[in-house]
Amino acid sequence: MYTLKKSLGQHFLRDENISRKIVDVVRQSLPSGEDKPEGSDSVRQLLEVGPGAGALTKYLLDLEGVDFRAVELDEEKVRYLEGNYPALRGKIVHASVLDLEKPFRGRFTVIGNFPYNISTQILFKMLDWKDDLQAMIGMFQKEVAQRVAAPSGNKVYGVLSVLIQAFFDVEYLFEVHEQCFNPPPKVKSAVIRLVPREAPGFRDERSFFLLVKTAFNQRRKTLRNAVKPLFDAEALQDPFFNKRAEQLSIDDFVQLTWKMRPINQ
Repeated sequence: MYTLKKSLGQHFLRDENISRKIVDVVRQSLPSGEDKPEGSDSVRQLLEVGPGAGALTKYLLDLEGVDFRAVELDEEKVRYLEGNYPALRGKIVHASVLDLEKPFRGRFTVIGNFPYNISTQILFKMLDWKDDLQAMIGMFQKEVAQRVAAPSGNKVYGVLSVLIQAFFDVEYLFEVHEQCFNPPPKVKSAVIRLVPREAPGFRDERSFFLLVKTAFNQRRKTLRNAVKPLFDAEALQDPFFNKRAEQLSIDDFVQLTWKMRPINQ
């Protein structure tokens, strides 16, 4: 048996149909090509984040030709998983995913029923790993999933939307009722998939991140007032700066990086 730790945001999936539905998405997302990463026996490398009691893990272990690993912070759950699923021995990293170094050589896929209290931080971790990700399939609080997938002009479109969509195509797959979990969370959940896309043509990544975060930090102001420190006065005369951050597409932000003042290194 095991205990549920509220401090770790543990809400374990108990609906077998939902578990199988998520694993089907993982199966479809894994590569089928024959090119192998250097030093690897498999092109199909899969990391599960927060396996908990193994609701997804037991199905993921059945996937053929997959180099599978999991990262779990809760020591009690590590013992439970290794005791109930002997195939996991040696495949679980006892750590927080936020502190985890890249888990494989070459490209890999990430799957997780992510703890809601650190879900945004996990998404920024995916940005750190973006050059090596083949896909990320994740269960998030519905509100967070909607923010990730929101188009420009939407009221929840913000920093997370722009930074994730700049580097990934986002698919909002399906929603999951709170009664599918033990204990039921107070919010609904949703599953999304991120698939890497070609990096946008910004001047440089640092300028892009700074511009997006600065623009949305004062999202009620016009762009001219919100990002004033980043541009010369002449550039700010452009009527484009009458807009607000949520009105700008990703490409708009990309193009603006070329008009920014150089950032001091």
